[in-house]
Amino acid sequence: MQVAVYLETTAAVVAASNQPLTEATWHHWFEQWLTVLAPDISPIDTYEVGVQLTDDTTIQVLNRDYRQIDSPTDVLAFAALESDPLPVEILATEPLYLGDIVISVPTATKQAIAQAHPLITELAWLAAHGLLHLLGWDHPDENELNRMLAQQEVLLNTVGLTSNSR
Repeated sequence: MQVAVYLETTAAVVAASNQPLTEATWHHWFEQWLTVLAPDISPIDTYEVGVQLTDDTTIQVLNRDYRQIDSPTDVLAFAALESDPLPVEILATEPLYLGDIVISVPTATKQAIAQAHPLITELAWLAAHGLLHLLGWDHPDENELNRMLAQQEVLLNTVGLTSNSR
C-alpha cells in the first residue's frame, strides 16, 4: 500500500492547533486506514489524498458554495471518484487520486473539548470520516451513520487513538 498525502495548512492554523502534526503523521494514518479498508477501486494499491487544515471562515465559504449551507462545519470531503471512471490503463500505472478532505481546526478544537479528548484525536476522527466519504460511504439515515461512526472507531484504533464515543 502506497499513499501520498498532500497537506495544506497555514502557519496561523498550525499555531492555533498547537499540534505537531507532520505530513508523515497524516501519511501513516491514511496508509494504515487504506490497508484496513482495502478498497477494491484500482488495479494497484497506490493512492493520493489532499488534506487541508483551515479556519472556520474558509470552510464556511466552501460549505456555502458546494453544499448551499452558509455556516462553518467540521469536515468536508470532495471525492474525485464521483466523476467518470479513469481508463484501466491509467489506473494500472498512476496513483489513484481519491480527492480532498478539508478540516476546520477551530471547529475541531471546540469538538475535542466537548468530547474530552485531545485535538489530535478529533483531527484523526474527522480525517477518517472524510476518507470514508472519499471512498463512497455516506450517512443518509441513522443506521448508516452508526455504521460509519463504528468504522471511524476501527480506523482510530488502527493508529493507536481512541475517541470518547459520540
